[in-house]
Amino acid sequence: MVNRAKRYLFNLAFGVLAMAFLPASPVEAAASAVIIMYHRFGEESLPSTNIRIDQFEAQLAELVTGGYSVLPLPDIIAALRAGTALPDKTIGITVDDAYSSAYEQAWPRLKAAGFPFTLFVSTDPVDAGSVGIMSWDQIRELADDGVTIGHHSANHAHMAGRDGALNAADIAKASERFRAELGRTPELFAYPYGEYSLDFQGLIAEAGFTAAFGQQSGVAHDTENIFVLPRFSLNESYGEIERFRLISRTLPLPVSDVTPRDSLLGPNPPLIGFTVAEGVENLDRLNCFASGQGAADIERLGARRIEVRLKAPFPPGRSRLNCTMPGPENRFRWFGMQFIVPQP
Repeated sequence: MVNRAKRYLFNLAFGVLAMAFLPASPVEAAASAVIIMYHRFGEESLPSTNIRIDQFEAQLAELVTGGYSVLPLPDIIAALRAGTALPDKTIGITVDDAYSSAYEQAWPRLKAAGFPFTLFVSTDPVDAGSVGIMSWDQIRELADDGVTIGHHSANHAHMAGRDGALNAADIAKASERFRAELGRTPELFAYPYGEYSLDFQGLIAEAGFTAAFGQQSGVAHDTENIFVLPRFSLNESYGEIERFRLISRTLPLPVSDVTPRDSLLGPNPPLIGFTVAEGVENLDRLNCFASGQGAADIERLGARRIEVRLKAPFPPGRSRLNCTMPGPENRFRWFGMQFIVPQP
């Protein structure tokens, strides 16, 4: 283990030196960033929420040597809100749920690489001393070391379709615990399970958060709703280095006039549509894929309006739509949506 750690730190140091000799990317800088999301590290009995350590180290090595700019999430959000250009291939790193393996395995490696990250904490499991969850002392240690602590509710419930008063009480309870333990309330919020609705978005905005994050795939950019920013989720099945390189180099697919407006579905299948921003060319190469259905039918109305027609209704629970197309430099553009069908 010691020799492996030494080799890892050597490779990181070599990568930092190599970055000085990388050519600048011809892709124009924009107010956009790829935000990646982890949960567990090296907990291989839970592969759906875990990243293996060998996968994680390969991803960090890619970020060190691949010409990326890994920035603190608050800085990225400030740029998005101001419409300020960020460096090409800007990356934000987030970790949800405050599992102990993030403290034991991820933090030392991220620190060695010099990479900032944000930890989204649900307060009830910490207060309960749940097995496999960080303590408040450990969370304070991370915060004192510069890690951004984010708000992830109190009890990590399915909140998108829940009564608004219950959600408001949950958010207030967690905020009070953050003030008591850390001396402040986080400004960034991550929706539990990535589940949001129009009503829940409104509550988060009214509560004073500066931004909120889902778990739909895509690139965060300045024309997007700041309270439903996308993140690419990484686990053992979706954590191999080839996919990591694909998503970390992804470009935005900016859209407007998105329907349906609410991800909490009524009619199902939903009538999905969006208008692609000026300047994005080759729309005939756009493809959309729906959870459990594969490629969806696309109808193009006029120059830039896209209508997506599903083959079947979504099942109860969470489903996704991912729309991608080739962009410059053999990089993909990506726009994703998440939908929630209430359980019967």
